[in-house]
Amino acid sequence: MRYASHVADLVGATPLVRLSSVTAATADRGPIAATVLAKVEYFNPGGSAKDRIARAIVDAAERDGRLAPGGTIVEATSGNTGVGLALIALQRGYRMVFVVPDKFDGPKVATLRAYGAEVVVTPTAVPPEHPDSYYAVAARLAAQIPGAFNPNQFANQNGPQGHYESTGPEIWADTDGRVTHFVAGIGTGGTISGTGRFLKEASDGRVRVIGADPEGSIYSGGPIHPYFVEGVGEDFLPSTFDASVVDGYERISDAEAFTMTRRLAREEGLLVGGSSGMAVAAALRVAARLDEGDVVVVLLPDHGRGYLDKLYDDDWMSGHGFAVAPSPTTTPRTGTSPATGRTEGIRP
Repeated sequence: MRYASHVADLVGATPLVRLSSVTAATADRGPIAATVLAKVEYFNPGGSAKDRIARAIVDAAERDGRLAPGGTIVEATSGNTGVGLALIALQRGYRMVFVVPDKFDGPKVATLRAYGAEVVVTPTAVPPEHPDSYYAVAARLAAQIPGAFNPNQFANQNGPQGHYESTGPEIWADTDGRVTHFVAGIGTGGTISGTGRFLKEASDGRVRVIGADPEGSIYSGGPIHPYFVEGVGEDFLPSTFDASVVDGYERISDAEAFTMTRRLAREEGLLVGGSSGMAVAAALRVAARLDEGDVVVVLLPDHGRGYLDKLYDDDWMSGHGFAVAPSPTTTPRTGTSPATGRTEGIRP
């Protein structure tokens, strides 16, 4: 029989899916000649790429004696890292305490609580060094709770190492070594640093690594200011980010990221988060400059279920000043109401 002993054992081995509709000709460019492949990370059991770093970080902490049986994992997270850590904690019997900025309150926090985690919500609009920032609160709680371990995804080098040992080799193997460009959003920097480093080493430096960054983030330059896309960008440079791996950046607005995110759902059947739309928008910019023999792999970090009340909600989009494209499925059709027997307009 084939089965996993625990759902946490299913981390990794996510598929590549070729993008076809969003790469077709548009009003401002012709069809893209290069092959564009999406690395769909929501196939991880926790629904995101963060499952990978959670496993790598906890494995290392146990190996180094920093996390003992009955201990507590205390982490500052926007949601996805917390989910990944929750799966590992459930498998191995650890208590969970997650500190989340109020920007992410909603489905993501509800998901953490559904896994049995304790969640502390902190204000978003404070600098990292402020005592009420989610970084500071997590560090303080970890110091106060006996047997606590603070993974600190922003500084823990086992995060990038997890991608170096899993994400990079998977992409290299699944493309038969033909990948020429790797595009990923930058949050803590672990995904692009670890995956990019492996691909550069495997290809003798041939693979180009491109960072997708929201407007308002520090990585790609320009003024630092708030933005709506979640899980990417920063206002400081985490030590898990290795700038030497990155060959270039594409700076993407919230509007462009959200438009592409919604297109991916409606045209490609990929229900993903806003950081995925941002990464694909960046990948298409890169791919538009390439030839038929090039292979671009773009990493889609997470699922879209956590964003149904935000970027997939027309009222939320309009209320925040984002244009909403007409839905292709809103043409009325007629039918008979089972309640009244009258013929009425019915929207699918």
